[in-house]
Amino acid sequence: MSSALGFGQEAELRFNKKVHKFPDVDEGVVLEHVFTFENAGSAPLIFKDYKVTCPCTKVYFPDKPIAPGQSGEVKVTFDTKGKSYYQDRIIEIFSNSKKGTEKLRIKVFVK
Repeated sequence: MSSALGFGQEAELRFNKKVHKFPDVDEGVVLEHVFTFENAGSAPLIFKDYKVTCPCTKVYFPDKPIAPGQSGEVKVTFDTKGKSYYQDRIIEIFSNSKKGTEKLRIKVFVK
């Protein structure tokens, strides 16, 4: 009977906001933004990995499971060194959530 209770339980990763636009910055600045999220599911949420197109973008997420109903933060940094003009970065977050993958996005104009 107890195994039937666990059947169908899933984590659900729900970000408060998925896109962040920074104000214009001078080249060479390291930008940082924190995306907040909630586990809206019924099972612990576990972050597995992330994917970015440029090593100038780093992602830091919790290394411990997030219990159902709990909130947390994903920090994204972007190094503008050597960058210019409009920058648009998509970050793919992989977890055990119902969708499996979520996309975050940061935008900035580098002077």
